[in-house]
Amino acid sequence: MNTISTPGTAADESIMNADMDTILQEFRERIQRASAQHAPVSIQGSNSKRWYGQEARGEILDTRAYQGIIAYEPTELGITARCGTPMAEIETALDAQNQMLAFEPPHFGSAVTVGGMFAAGLSGPRRATAGAVRDFVLGASLMDGTGEVLNFGGQVMKNVAGYDVSRMLAGSMGCLGLVLDISLKVLPKPFAETTLTFALSEADAIERMNRWGGQALPISGSAWHVGRLMLRLSGAEAAVRAAKKNLGGEEITGSAANQYWTSMREQSHDFFAQDDEHGLWRLSLPSATPALRLTGKSLVEWGGAQRWLLTDENPQLIRSMASELGGHVTLFRGGDKTAGVFTPLSAPIAKIHQNLKNSFDPAGIFNPGRMYPNL
Repeated sequence: MNTISTPGTAADESIMNADMDTILQEFRERIQRASAQHAPVSIQGSNSKRWYGQEARGEILDTRAYQGIIAYEPTELGITARCGTPMAEIETALDAQNQMLAFEPPHFGSAVTVGGMFAAGLSGPRRATAGAVRDFVLGASLMDGTGEVLNFGGQVMKNVAGYDVSRMLAGSMGCLGLVLDISLKVLPKPFAETTLTFALSEADAIERMNRWGGQALPISGSAWHVGRLMLRLSGAEAAVRAAKKNLGGEEITGSAANQYWTSMREQSHDFFAQDDEHGLWRLSLPSATPALRLTGKSLVEWGGAQRWLLTDENPQLIRSMASELGGHVTLFRGGDKTAGVFTPLSAPIAKIHQNLKNSFDPAGIFNPGRMYPNL
């Protein structure tokens, strides 16, 4: 097994490990003090996603000092890093081995950390075909509300009570504890990639995306907006070439294609420009759902399974429509958050969430209310 780690002498590594142990002890003392006082703690790295979820409360616990790639095993397709490690450092290491995080996580800022990425649990354009953040989690360690370090997944101890805890932590918004390090599966970059564009109505685009999704095509991204469907193909050169010939459309290559998919991932595309009157809603729906009968601007991703809506429609109307269609909705950015950001939980699911919160964070100090009022 080949392991790539940060260059340096054994003495350098020993000093670094001692420094990390000191930082861990500082985290532990702060958490134990906060738990004793029932004082809220707001866990954050670069704070690049401060707008996501409900407003953060409590004294800030900054994770950025606890950083560094612990192990990177290209031949084993795995990387482990501390929570405060900049994503840029991780992606640079992966680039050097022609590998990537296949779920294409958005950054929303140049200083984003792996811990923040993991806590938010957001994925980019490849998610529909590659999988979500949680699908690539191999293991994680967590400091709970007592200051104890728990290891889950492929690290030290098996998950208990039927829960895959390391994956469950992805997208938990830091409400269960301080994630200290994360192990992620990585994949090789595709040998070939191109983007095709088609002039289509929203209804026609949804129909084609679903039809193509049922075929053996190397699709790695899809997005429709104002009469234009963009389709990214990734994989072996022969497969991409054959798909391109079969599908037709106009080809876009090089920097123009890369810039487009980056604008989707980072929401720098013109569609996502907001004003004070409209909220940006993310709807997760069955992919074949027809175009929504709601006012505002729309953008379709993930083969039709993710719909973005910029609107001033009544939140209850949006939530009711999503529920009737078999999906759920999140007030992703902006808008009036008093009605809640995430889809309200049913009573049985809310009880499971609360029991987990009580188990890991009995004093209720970690990011209280960031997801739901009682968590």
